[in-house]
Amino acid sequence: VQLVESGGGLVQPGGSLRLSCVASGFPIDSYAVSWHRQAPGKGREFVAAITGVPETVYSDSVKGRFTISKDDSKNVVYLQMDKLTPDDTGVYRCARGRNWVAYDVVDYWGQGTQVTVSS
Repeated sequence: VQLVESGGGLVQPGGSLRLSCVASGFPIDSYAVSWHRQAPGKGREFVAAITGVPETVYSDSVKGRFTISKDDSKNVVYLQMDKLTPDDTGVYRCARGRNWVAYDVVDYWGQGTQVTVSS
């Protein structure tokens, strides 16, 4: 099982980024996949998840600004991030849930991609 994130970078406040999480070793249509982030000096924070149903779940801090989606044929999960603020800065990691609905119990993590929102 492997999860590889990409798409991070430096963006100005109000800008957008799209992160990708390429999964291998398992079919994403059979597992929940989630995004989490960690800002410098802070703990890890849940951002969004998409289940195998599929259903989507968002944290209150990103609801209405971020959109999680997936392409089962490519085995990729995306995180579209709009209206970014400096508070969105951090390392973003994707993770696999233990089954197709349990996004809150993670068994594999990616290495992460850095997102920096700054003017």
